[in-house]
Amino acid sequence: MKVSVLGGGRWGTALATHLGRLGHEVLVYERNEDVVKKINEGRHPYIQDITLSNVSATQNLKDIESYSNYLVIALPVQAIREVIKNIDLSKKVVISASKGLEVGTYKRVSQIVKEIDSSAVVFSLSGPSFASEVSRGLPTALVLAGEELEELRRVRDIFFSENFRVYLSTDIIGVELGGALKNVIAIACGISDGLGYGENARASLITRGLAEMVRIGVSLGAKKETFYGLSGMGDLFLTASSSQSRNRTFGFLLSKGLKPEDASREIGQVVEGADTVKAVKKLSEELDIYTPICSAVYQVVVEGQDLYKVVRSLLLRPPKEEFEHL
Repeated sequence: MKVSVLGGGRWGTALATHLGRLGHEVLVYERNEDVVKKINEGRHPYIQDITLSNVSATQNLKDIESYSNYLVIALPVQAIREVIKNIDLSKKVVISASKGLEVGTYKRVSQIVKEIDSSAVVFSLSGPSFASEVSRGLPTALVLAGEELEELRRVRDIFFSENFRVYLSTDIIGVELGGALKNVIAIACGISDGLGYGENARASLITRGLAEMVRIGVSLGAKKETFYGLSGMGDLFLTASSSQSRNRTFGFLLSKGLKPEDASREIGQVVEGADTVKAVKKLSEELDIYTPICSAVYQVVVEGQDLYKVVRSLLLRPPKEEFEHL
């Protein structure tokens, strides 16, 4: 099988490495000339002791367009529209592996793709997965979501292996939102950890953050149970609790006094939650959804409010019932 991958960053390269290891032929599109050179030499551009097989790279989008009908998107969400509008997506099967919401439109990746070309068949691949571990072939479980069941199973079989388990879902709204919203909660957890608030506080943020994710998701047509699966709770737990997480690290650096732009620069990679929180704030206001944790992250990251005042305000909120039906 031939598969195209848009994005030669850590995640795109990890998926290409995995697919190549399974015997598929993979072509990666990447703008960075050094990354393209390393991939074409059979070297992993980010992990020195890993060699690539069946993977090549190009800087030419037209090469990607003609290479395969299966197209994996592993780009920063804010860059996706500008890239894919230059590709003929007609009759292509698009697998989004990007997690986030487009600022300004609040759209999920599948919505962006469909807006560019309504004939494209779109799936979402999401769940708890650090790129370095996927590149090394360590056990990982993800969920693949879409509405066309026959093609959904076919795409699953392309990715599935003993150490890369793929579960199926028809709730693409919930799977995409889970992957996007958890990044915002992870920033909050990073701030909490950096302030030394401990593991009790982190567990509370994860649990109450999940409640916010469910409120937003259900209001937008997602299934509640999706958020208790791999793309919701699973990905949230991983991203909010590990030092490998860019979003948690971003929050941690903010707690140490760095400004958002400086924290992003130090991380050296796109921090999706810093953009997604802008869309979450607007959606919460328009849908009249109670999202105090997401709002607090917005106040710190976007508005530049004093971190300690925001945290204190969050802690001093009036007590509420845990479940809204009480």
